[in-house]
Amino acid sequence: MVSIEIDGKKIEAEQGAMIIEVADANGITIPRFCYHKKLSIAANCRMCLVEVDGSKKPLPACATPISDGMVVKTQSEFAQDSQKSVMEFLLINHPLDCPICDQGGECELQDVALEYGKDVSRFSEKKRAVVDEDLGPLIETEMTRCIHCTRCVRFGREVAGIRELGAVGRGEHMEISTFIEQSVDSEVSGNIIDLCPVGALTAKPSRYQARSWEMAQRDSVSPHDCIGANLHVHTLRNRVIRVVPKENEEVNEVWLADRDRYSYEALTQSERLLKPMIRQNGNWQEVDWETALERAASKLNMMAQTDGADQIAAIAHPSSTTEEMYLLQKVIRGLGSNNIDHRLRTSDFTWQKFEPLHPELGVKLSELDSLDSCLLIGANLRKEQPLASLRVRKATRHGDIASIGLYPVYHNFNLKHEIITDAETWLGQLAAIAKYLLERQNESEKEHWSDAMDLEQLENLVAHVPVKDEHKNIAEMLLQSDKSSIILGASALEFSYAGHLRLLSKAIANLSGSSYGFFPHGGNSVGAYLAGAIPHRGPAGADVEQDGQHIKDLFEQGKKAYVLLKTEPGKESVIADKARQSLEQADFVISMTCHADDEAFEYADIILPVASFLETSGSYVNLNGTWQDFSAAVNAPAEAKPAWKVLRVLGNLLNLKNFDYVSAEEVRKEVKGRLSAVGDRIKPKWQCPESLPKNGFSPRPVNMYQIDGWLRRAPSLQATALAQGREILKRPRLSPFHNIVGGV
Repeated sequence: MVSIEIDGKKIEAEQGAMIIEVADANGITIPRFCYHKKLSIAANCRMCLVEVDGSKKPLPACATPISDGMVVKTQSEFAQDSQKSVMEFLLINHPLDCPICDQGGECELQDVALEYGKDVSRFSEKKRAVVDEDLGPLIETEMTRCIHCTRCVRFGREVAGIRELGAVGRGEHMEISTFIEQSVDSEVSGNIIDLCPVGALTAKPSRYQARSWEMAQRDSVSPHDCIGANLHVHTLRNRVIRVVPKENEEVNEVWLADRDRYSYEALTQSERLLKPMIRQNGNWQEVDWETALERAASKLNMMAQTDGADQIAAIAHPSSTTEEMYLLQKVIRGLGSNNIDHRLRTSDFTWQKFEPLHPELGVKLSELDSLDSCLLIGANLRKEQPLASLRVRKATRHGDIASIGLYPVYHNFNLKHEIITDAETWLGQLAAIAKYLLERQNESEKEHWSDAMDLEQLENLVAHVPVKDEHKNIAEMLLQSDKSSIILGASALEFSYAGHLRLLSKAIANLSGSSYGFFPHGGNSVGAYLAGAIPHRGPAGADVEQDGQHIKDLFEQGKKAYVLLKTEPGKESVIADKARQSLEQADFVISMTCHADDEAFEYADIILPVASFLETSGSYVNLNGTWQDFSAAVNAPAEAKPAWKVLRVLGNLLNLKNFDYVSAEEVRKEVKGRLSAVGDRIKPKWQCPESLPKNGFSPRPVNMYQIDGWLRRAPSLQATALAQGREILKRPRLSPFHNIVGGV
């Protein structure tokens, strides 16, 4: 620690910290444009010039490390004259179009110019004009406003790992541009809008929709993946105008994936279902809520008595709220059936009894970037978990990443080892790594692991598996790391022998001293497990008298009645064709949906309009087990109701007990109460597979903008290259240490 003085205030800080970092930590304001705490130091704008005793010229606070005894002045006449001169230069070519700029009212340039700008410009020459770039359907450009801070360039290189923007030209001819006139196709491209300190980069879907001071701000949580990114939702007159990130270092830092940012469009730019509808003589008719729910309750009650409760099943989308799934399972189990599931993308349920209480990553999200090594199995993080991919990329600054998958993947980070295999030999690849690790164990270590695993059975299982150099390299990478992790992705979970994969992965983790976990599907799979939206366990992992059928059997064997919650199985299930066929052949189907163009109109008997994720209160639980609750940002349109309210009334009409909830918070308290009563009773178990099947298969990966109904109906996202299947071209991979020098 060293002692310095800033504006007469004595401060102790770590040696090597920059002046601007120390000032920020102590509440001292220094103006800046190019500096950002998540990006490398560029020192382009010079707006942060300060006076340092002993220096004859002003120094940039962002690029000047502190030293013991340093005296810094940020408010002296010398410092302020320097800052005002820089401000004058920045405004020389900046257009005077604040009245029509979407950044107006929240523009860093406006804020700083108010204090450091002059009221009269001495510049009388013609201003520079720059031709706008077409960066795609998500980002609007007005490049004449650009002040060359290069935040957007550094974000692409250092954070996103995809080099799409750069600076071309020199002097007054310098422009921020794509090098070969292509769109910005990164799955996290919208973050450059937040980074831009002026109005050069703004959100295209919300252009000219509202001014910043007109909008109200509500907090929410993204439903599209298990990370649970925190959102600020900006609304005007009960309409969502835009979505921006809410800072949470433990979850999403300050970033958002594009699907988190733009999926709100589906609320207003898709065809919303406004009234309950019933199929009468093959035709759809609008009815009131009382008629629709009474018809639904009467039919379900009758079928439970005549056909048996086992002929009734419920399917929920894994992005439904915890409260919605808890009430859905309570209704179905109240009728006498345990046929409820949310695992639309799961193929193998053989080992579900050995699962933990809920899906886990095995390591905190905030610790992903500090891993020494990580083995990814069947994971395409860029497409499946974009924000987790950013953290894993940071881990490559000091650690190593290896991957085993079924097809080549363009990651946004460098891989030290990579095995591309087919489904026939996938299990063999993991078995070979496990075999090498077993051979590396000494007797005392084997005794240690014998309590957790049957090592003799494992040795027999892998005895005839050939071990190659690539298997040894991956195993040694894990063994030589102090902090390592095994992480499974979507392809591994959807594999026909996913249970075998998970057990072998767990064995590798145990033998190498690594953590083990996986990224579940949807935004609230963890909440679904805790709420009891699975057939073999009740809420909080409680035992059930008789296991219900998992979702694959429900569709393959067929049921007479289905209740669907915010899902279109014909588009989302891993066996989509079979799912649609079963629903079409069912006697009675109830669908709770937000959309008037839902596939349910082809097979349902009653369709109920429910609120979207921004129109309801509820909670999501992310893969670290963090509960995140939220309130409605806007009201649902017309007669659409929050799904938890619909299920509450349905439970009352079915004469089920304890359905007198008055708020989503009351439902949530009941779920948490059951959790605290049960405690940590469910422990994951390991059992050695009997063999290594060779006839496995994995379904085709789902496009990242097709995983739920909101994304499928967001026009701007569907216009992107990623939605249309045009992959990002492979660019030269950059070192994570790469910094920008001289504006690229």
